[in-house]
Amino acid sequence: MKSAVVVFPGINRERDMARTLALISGREPAMVWHADTALPAGTDLVVIPGGFSYGDYLRCGAIAARSPIMDAVRGFAAQGGLVLGVCNGFQILCEAGLLPGVLMRNENLRFICRDVYLRVERSDTPFTRGYNAGQVIRVPVAHGEGNYIADGETIARLEGEGRVMFRYSSPDGMIDPNWNHNGAINAIAGIVNERGNVLGMMPHPENHVESALGVTDGRGLFAGLVEVLDRAA
Repeated sequence: MKSAVVVFPGINRERDMARTLALISGREPAMVWHADTALPAGTDLVVIPGGFSYGDYLRCGAIAARSPIMDAVRGFAAQGGLVLGVCNGFQILCEAGLLPGVLMRNENLRFICRDVYLRVERSDTPFTRGYNAGQVIRVPVAHGEGNYIADGETIARLEGEGRVMFRYSSPDGMIDPNWNHNGAINAIAGIVNERGNVLGMMPHPENHVESALGVTDGRGLFAGLVEVLDRAA
């Protein structure tokens, strides 16, 4: 799997993501600067990591979404290339028009940094094939603006088309307001585009992949991607 991690000023999770991609795939990813205008030849997966691009000025992800490299990312996605955006990356994908909706301030207006539980809604996508549908995984979040919001028509379409990949849940998989940490509509933690090749999610699976850290629930996402891309090679 040949992956590329996009780096913007203020992004601070690019090394976490790069380490995870190298660990799971056995191949170091390319680090692509925001001012570049093209992705490396042969790229299979583009990842936009978390952090605070441009200091989260204006709106989270709004400036990064207009960086030169994003035209290449849009073109890559239009051709069916796999794109993963995590946390600030999710915000950037929404601002860039690659995913619908917007990430607003957390309902309690506080920054949240803790492990959360996610219910995996589907297991038949490149991003979720490493899990079972209905499986509950534990991964960390670290965000102040993770409250996913969209108009009613968009939410109905996402739900009707099965495009919600992850929801905040209780440890036993119940969707309960007490476990919806940021107030997101329908407890949405991650969605895909219509074609299913662009995923945005707020939690950080890249931080739970090594047994030395105690929890490895994030590993399935990356292992599944490697399997999909290796089979396609």
